[in-house]
Amino acid sequence: MSEDRASDVTVRRVRAGEGARVRELRLRAVSDPAASIAFLTSFEQERDRDPEFWDERAAGGATGDTAAMFVAEHGDAWVGTVTVLVRRAGAIDHTGRRLSDARADVVGVWVDPAVRGTGTIDALLDVAARWTRDRGFEVLALDVHVDNARARAAYRRAGFVPTGEEFTGPIGPELAMSRSLRTL
Repeated sequence: MSEDRASDVTVRRVRAGEGARVRELRLRAVSDPAASIAFLTSFEQERDRDPEFWDERAAGGATGDTAAMFVAEHGDAWVGTVTVLVRRAGAIDHTGRRLSDARADVVGVWVDPAVRGTGTIDALLDVAARWTRDRGFEVLALDVHVDNARARAAYRRAGFVPTGEEFTGPIGPELAMSRSLRTL
């Protein structure tokens, strides 16, 4: 996987063995003031997970073809993340919907407030899009809470458009968005 740069931020795929760092980043993300309309889990739920959970998450996000986790680094600090989950037709997605077609979903998006506005989210989403396209998908999908205006604006800037599907998920009313990968 090639690296991408947004100002002085490098985006790369997480590596096996980085479970402790994945946990620390996730705890920061679910502590964000907008976390309740951005994530399906709470700080307490994530804090209480065993170290093995985080090691498995890092290993799965590092090498698999059904999940890829990317991190944005500023120096030695991790300042953002995005994960892509590849799902088969008939599978149940993270919101409880049964999928009629195979799909690649963006989940777990977070950028540290200190680097917001620097293009970090765009770099993360671009790397995720290329990884998804390289697996044969023509579209990258995501769901966003209807009240999360900041996230919706960032996704639109990165090429995502509303699909017209709205639904009530575990965190409330959500909007489905997608990004064409045909022009990458």
